[in-house]
Amino acid sequence: MKLPAVRYDSNISLEKTFLERRSVRDYADAPLALEELSQLLWACQGITDPNGFRTAPSAGALYPLEVYAVIGNVKDLAPGIYKYQPEGHQITRTTAGDKRSQLADAAFRQSCVEKGAVSFVITAVYVRTTGKYGERGIRYVHMEVGHAGQNLCLQAVALGLGAVTVGAFYGDEVAKVLRLPDNEEPLYIITVGRKKP
Repeated sequence: MKLPAVRYDSNISLEKTFLERRSVRDYADAPLALEELSQLLWACQGITDPNGFRTAPSAGALYPLEVYAVIGNVKDLAPGIYKYQPEGHQITRTTAGDKRSQLADAAFRQSCVEKGAVSFVITAVYVRTTGKYGERGIRYVHMEVGHAGQNLCLQAVALGLGAVTVGAFYGDEVAKVLRLPDNEEPLYIITVGRKKP
């Protein structure tokens, strides 16, 4: 499914997003727009250059990260798990149905994971980077997921949305929920939703 076109400007400065970025764990029961989902995915791993360079830096431009959206409440999009494909700026549904509760089970029953409109799970295929850089590549991948996560959080602020980063989860359980291949490891969950008034 092709995502709506992204925009490259907003009414909020980068400095203002720094000032306003906070962890938001309580969300209104209101859907995100498909355009907002599109913008968030692009901010995380979107392509910004004809050579394939992305919004977040990557050692050797090897791009070991994959991004999944566990959708529960996005207007005009059926609940399910969707994998982001930066090439073509599109998503593919990998699993049907609302899986937020199962993801929350894997994340120590944190309510934000179940109640957010969408949880983004960033995974890594380490061999893409370690194949070139050896064991040092693990460090590079961890640096990269931090860049991508911060991009997503700042984009949420710019859209007026709430977001929280989640590191407390059982990796093997998250992998089961997402049906990840053996060479892919979950590193980060970021939950996004509309802030309560």
